[in-house]
Amino acid sequence: MKIKVRRYHPHFEPKSIYMDYDIEPGKTLLENLNLIKERKDATLTFLQGCRSGVCGSCAVRVNEKEVLACAYEPKDGDVIEPLSVLDVIRDLVVDMNGSLKTLKRAQAYLHTNSGAVMSEEDERLIQRQSDCILCHSCYSSCPVFETNGNFLGPFALSRAYRYVADVRESDKKDIIDAVVKDGIYDCTLCGNCTEVCPMGIDPKNDILMLQSWASRFGYTNPNMGSFGSFGLEF
Repeated sequence: MKIKVRRYHPHFEPKSIYMDYDIEPGKTLLENLNLIKERKDATLTFLQGCRSGVCGSCAVRVNEKEVLACAYEPKDGDVIEPLSVLDVIRDLVVDMNGSLKTLKRAQAYLHTNSGAVMSEEDERLIQRQSDCILCHSCYSSCPVFETNGNFLGPFALSRAYRYVADVRESDKKDIIDAVVKDGIYDCTLCGNCTEVCPMGIDPKNDILMLQSWASRFGYTNPNMGSFGSFGLEF
């Protein structure tokens, strides 16, 4: 079995090439990448951490779809690439520092604790969003970044909804105000982020919920009028 890995080095020409490697069946992609590095090509560069699908650091694209390398068993002919949207540092390693700042821009944190007591049901309603491992798979799969590099992105918006839905948060409007620009109305609702999330989070639905909350504070979707071109009038 063979896989093809996209190699990238900023100081080489060409900067990007694809290289073929033999792999062992029955092992995860991450296990095979480690074997390649140990036995065949020590220059191959990638990230890893927990090796058990918890830390999210080994996320890559396989055949143009985001996966965790530690959880994916490769097939013959697979093409392995770094996550898209983010700047590539080397080979399969990307720079996540800029995108992590979206959490601050989205004000995705508890602002003012009202002191309300959370029930088990309250905790259940925000548990899924709290499970995000920041693997960036959702960002890589998002088509909005092709036209709006300032888009807050799926995991920042899901995390923002986690706090809007938190019964302890008494300043929900502050969070909604923060996610309107380059946020909830820029999403195309394509569902790519939901499809690739390894934790089963549904950012698409979370964004729809944020839009619903935004309407409570007087916001309207500026894109609604564009549906007229499809024969719909509002």
